[in-house]
Amino acid sequence: MLANRIHVHPYVPRTRIESIANLEALQKKLGELDLDEQQRKRLEAFLTQKAQVGELKDDDFHPICELGAGNGGVVNKVRHKPSRLVMARKLIHLEIKPAIRNQIIRELQVLHECNSPYIVGFYGAFYSDGEISICMEHMDGGSLDQVLKEARRIPEEILGKVSIAVLRGLAYLREKHQIMHRDVKPSNILVNSRGEIKLCDFGVSGQLIDSMANSFVGTRSYMSVSQLSFSLPAQDALPRAEAVPSRGPCGTEAGSASPAPSPQTPGGRHGMDSRPAMAIFELLDYIVNEPPPRLPLGVFTNDFNEFVTKCLIKNPAERADLKMLMNHTFIKRAEVEEVDFAGWMCKTMGLNQPSTPTRGTE
Repeated sequence: MLANRIHVHPYVPRTRIESIANLEALQKKLGELDLDEQQRKRLEAFLTQKAQVGELKDDDFHPICELGAGNGGVVNKVRHKPSRLVMARKLIHLEIKPAIRNQIIRELQVLHECNSPYIVGFYGAFYSDGEISICMEHMDGGSLDQVLKEARRIPEEILGKVSIAVLRGLAYLREKHQIMHRDVKPSNILVNSRGEIKLCDFGVSGQLIDSMANSFVGTRSYMSVSQLSFSLPAQDALPRAEAVPSRGPCGTEAGSASPAPSPQTPGGRHGMDSRPAMAIFELLDYIVNEPPPRLPLGVFTNDFNEFVTKCLIKNPAERADLKMLMNHTFIKRAEVEEVDFAGWMCKTMGLNQPSTPTRGTE
């Protein structure tokens, strides 16, 4: 048992003792998950490290570099000096009352219970100098949109492994925590050099979502049709639609994958349309009123084409749900295919593939 392997020093701060005590309950929850041995070891290693972190404070972090910036805030790669762990620290600046701020911190604590191979690990959240800090596991491969920028085109067998991880992550959030991820997009799918694929930013704090809504400039190209239908007539659609450029790992320019290539007949060698990007209002109107786009013929298998088509059906009553997608032929085939995702990822992003399962100490 994990808890039996942790020695509690008599002078450990109370917050750390509480963290270690919580491991017993977490260990039981891990037993309920369908994990292979490697996944179990990695989760246990993360939880053991996390138990030694204790209370998070602003002065305990040494900045390394910026990982990304967007409408939600800035994400920095940092080192937690007391534990020497490398983390990703998201800073969100909000002008809010102390009561709302405290409620946000309380609501974020549910992330401590979200422990899955398909969900980014959470170290804790705190408030300091006008900013809310959310400290997470550092994923050295960055987000899927950064990977796409480097790869130009992601092979179908790689997309199969990504699809499996995303579906399992969504299923875990819904079944174990009654959480619905309402913002699935490439920038919220993170990868690392060990070949892990994890979801982040799934909006567990209603107060945080509400507080950020006034400054929202979000990625409307990934909104659902129902959301777009509601927001399309808004007078502020155009001025609010200007995207904030993102950064790749440690300051390399990543840039957001353009959301606005014409979704009409695809062209080009890899099925990408070379025509100029649509204006944002044109794109929103197209998504709401025109038929869903289809993948180019002759590039992907029939299974994958059908899988994507089922995901893009506008009517939610007709669109495939999680269970249907997880049982789709494309996913079942991807589950048994042997694919070196970690090797492909490291080659694409110029990373060294680690030989040990140790997490957070790079």
